[in-house]
Amino acid sequence: MTRRAFRRMVQQAMNGLPETITSVLDNVAIVVEPEPTEEQLDRMRMDRHDTLFGLFEGVPLPQRTSDYGMVLPDKITLFQHPLEDATGSSAELQQEITKTIVHEIAHHVGWSDADVERMGYG
Repeated sequence: MTRRAFRRMVQQAMNGLPETITSVLDNVAIVVEPEPTEEQLDRMRMDRHDTLFGLFEGVPLPQRTSDYGMVLPDKITLFQHPLEDATGSSAELQQEITKTIVHEIAHHVGWSDADVERMGYG
C-alpha cells in the first residue's frame, strides 16, 4: 500500500472516533513512518524483531504542570509496515489502525488498558 493510501486510512480512523476521544488531544501530532527506528525500539526496550504498531512520545496530560507551554507537539507515530504485516485485509488494517490510535491516545491522556477496553477499543 502506498504511504498516501495508508495516511487516508489513518485520517478515516481519526474521523470515525467519537469526540470523547478526539477532544482530549492537546498539542499532539499524528504521523506515519514505515518502521520504528532503532532509538525508538531501544527506548521501548524492544529489539528489531519485536513488533511495534504505534508509539506515543511526549508529556502525558497528567504529568503536565502549569509551566507546560511553548513546546513542540507530542507525537503519536503509526508504523505502516508492521500494521500492514499483521493484518490480512483492508478492513482488518483499518480496525488495527483505529485500535492503535486509541491505545496511543490513552498513553497521552493517562487512560488505563481497562479504560480503553470499556470504550470498546481493546
